[in-house]
This record gives sequence, C-alpha cells and structure tokens, in this order.
Amino acid sequence: MTQSAYDIAILGAGPVGHVLALLLARQTAQPERIVLLAGSPPATPALLASSPAADPRVLAMNHGSRVLLESLQAWSGRAADIRHVHVSQRGRLGSTIIHSDDFQVPRLGSVVSYAELHATLQACVAASGVTILYGPPAQAQDQDSLGIRVRQGDTELRCGIAVLSDGSGGADIRREYDQHAIVTSAVATLPRAAWAWERFTREGPLALLPHPLDARAYSVVWCSAPGRAAQLAQMENGAFSAALSEAFGTRLGRLSSQAPRHVFPLALSARRTLVQGRLVAIGNAAQTLHPVAGQGLNLGLRDAARLAHTLTEWLSCPADNPGARLAEFVSARRADRWITAGLTDLMPRAFATRLAPLEHACGAGLLALDLAAPLRAPLARHLLQGFRA
Repeated sequence: MTQSAYDIAILGAGPVGHVLALLLARQTAQPERIVLLAGSPPATPALLASSPAADPRVLAMNHGSRVLLESLQAWSGRAADIRHVHVSQRGRLGSTIIHSDDFQVPRLGSVVSYAELHATLQACVAASGVTILYGPPAQAQDQDSLGIRVRQGDTELRCGIAVLSDGSGGADIRREYDQHAIVTSAVATLPRAAWAWERFTREGPLALLPHPLDARAYSVVWCSAPGRAAQLAQMENGAFSAALSEAFGTRLGRLSSQAPRHVFPLALSARRTLVQGRLVAIGNAAQTLHPVAGQGLNLGLRDAARLAHTLTEWLSCPADNPGARLAEFVSARRADRWITAGLTDLMPRAFATRLAPLEHACGAGLLALDLAAPLRAPLARHLLQGFRA
C-alpha cells in the first residue's frame, strides 16, 4: 500500500477536473501538492479524431468558458464560432434569433472537438507542476477534522480537500425525461457559417452546431422518445438522413449523415449541497443536466472557477480547517446552479407536452423574445456566461 499526502485531490480527469487543476496551480507556490487522479494515460496526437465521422463528440463552449480557457492558455486550436443562434418550434409559429452583435462580443460561443480540447488540457496540466496519478477510478473514503482519505487502486492518499469532478450528479434530485439523445454528425448542402440551431419538436429538442473539423458539417444532438431513438439509431444512413432533414427543415438544404450514432438516456440528477465536510462536488458530479442549450459543461467550469477562487487564501495555509471557505463556495454557486438547472429542465418539457395551448404559448414566447430585445437579453446573457451575483 502506497501512502502520500496532498493539499487537494481531484477525482476525475475530464475537462472540469483539468481546468480546476490548472486554476489551483496558479494559486499556490507548490502545485505538486495538487493531485489529479486520472484514468488511462493520454492518447498520442496521432490517435485524435480528424473528421466528424471519426468522432462526433464536440463541446459547445459559451463566451465565458472560452475566455476562461484562453486565460489558462488551454484553448483548443480548431474551433467553430457561433455568432447566431436560431431557436424555433417545429409545427408551430414563433422563433427567435440571438446575435453576438447584440451583446458586443465577438461570438456567442464556440464548438470544439472533445478529443482536441481534452488533449490540450492534458498537456497544460502536465506542464503545470500538478501531480498526476493514473489508475483505476479513485474513491473518497473516511474523513476527520484533519483531512480526508482517498484511495486509487493500491494507492492511499491523505488530503486536506477531495473534489469530485466526474460521474453522476447524485440522487438527491432526479427527473427522468423519457427522452434519449442521438449524437452524430451530418453534412449540409447549404451550410451557414457561425450559425447554431435549436429546434424544439414534440418528442424533444433537435440541435445542430457547426462542427470544428469541417465547414460543411454539423454536430447533431437529436432528443426523442426512447423507442423512436432506437428506431433512428438502427436506420441505414439514407433513411436516417431523410428523417433528420424532415425533422429539421430546409434551412440548411439537405442533411446527409454517414457518421456513427450514439444513443444516451437523458435525466436530471443533482445534489442539493455541493459539500460534505471536506468532500466537494463540481461539474457532472454535482449536477447532470439535459443537453438542451449545451449548458452542462459551462456550468461545471463555473463551479471550478469559483472553487479555485474561494480556496486561494486557504492554499497558503492548508493546515487550517477549510469549512468556512467551502461554505462560502456553496453560497456563491447556489443561484447559478438552480437557475441553469431550472432552465434546462423546463425547456425540453414545456415544448414536448403535445398540448396545443401550451405549445402555442411557447411559440408566442419565442415570438415575444424575437420582437423585444429587453426580454431576450437576460436569457441570452445567462447562456453566454451564467448567473453573476
């Protein structure tokens, strides 16, 4: 049994865990006392996806997340800008368009390849001085007034604080949406640069995001009833492309998909509190959201940024009890978490009720947003950067 001691252990090496490690490394004179507990060693650059069909996974990063990553010099080289977002409802009147010019920002957000961003973050953390330990999934064990014990395989660590950054959002709050998401990519005959699309159907939202690896391609997230999703996933490419084009409409011409399709069940899961003693949850470990509007990762990055900021003073004297600092973190994150979770919970359910009066009301709401900039601005600003106290 190998034993060692650290100030902070980060359990999970996804984007949120890596960003937290980089932020903490900037706050301390001893970055080696921050440990990132990862899984497999990083892939070589040759293994990274080079086309949408090879790996359709992309990440929609809002303006605030891109600014954060750029400040850490961790922004991926290739990205597709989003300067316009078109929101509509299939079969009903009402739509709205959000433009970056309305908010004096160069872009509303960006789409990056998951593989490329993850590789960039891995390289940045490797150069930061943070300790990285590879092995099986780590687990937090018991804690006392002096610290918390974490185990990764045969390695046991004693830490001042342990941070869960990956996994499920917990079972305190749970909602099943009776929707599965199909994730794939498609090529359009009439692509429109820097446009993203969110189209609400009666079975769930359909999102098309510009793909960073091909100017003609779009990342597709199609939410529908589980049975329908299974049917779509098994279609041959031509039939699936026709169904996708019919559901989305003609704004991008014909859509053709030759990429693999991945199906995921959708649910909201969230912890009521982010802290239990010296154990902290952020990112997907704190809340797992419906993918509508692409808010999950952006919310997790805001968790990481606030936690790092709150722990700045504690890191200068990690022998102190962090309880007051962690309570401050919980308070600071409360409004943003619940507003974002509430929005992403309401939208896919309200537009998929199959009740004509409510569907018409949703369409009227979209029309009101389109006609009145003061109504549109609060929603757009939240999607841009989250709630700021």
